[in-house]
Amino acid sequence: MAKIILAEDDDDMRRFLVKALEKAGHQVMSFGEGASAFEEIKQTTFDLLLTDIVMPEMDGIELARRASELDPSLKIMFITGFAAVALHPDSKAPKDAKVLSKPFHLRDLVAEVERMMAA
Repeated sequence: MAKIILAEDDDDMRRFLVKALEKAGHQVMSFGEGASAFEEIKQTTFDLLLTDIVMPEMDGIELARRASELDPSLKIMFITGFAAVALHPDSKAPKDAKVLSKPFHLRDLVAEVERMMAA
């Protein structure tokens, strides 16, 4: 299964996501903001970055941009209530990133992660 790094500033949402992904067999390392997640990405190889867009310090788009510069093979998925921001061409979000709009069912998240890993 996938080695996933998760950046989500909502503690409850982060716990639910970690639990669902681990239950599906994935290895998950989670952070409450983008700057700490980026520090980990600099030291560890991951298959997937799963990130919220709106976070303090470093937002998810900046995190994804920097992470994809370090590791172009890193798959990226945004989880957000602001899908239009991620999809806007001026956002500088990595072009092949997936967007999963909140609210979503945890099984939809797991299914999308598995589709991305199979691609």
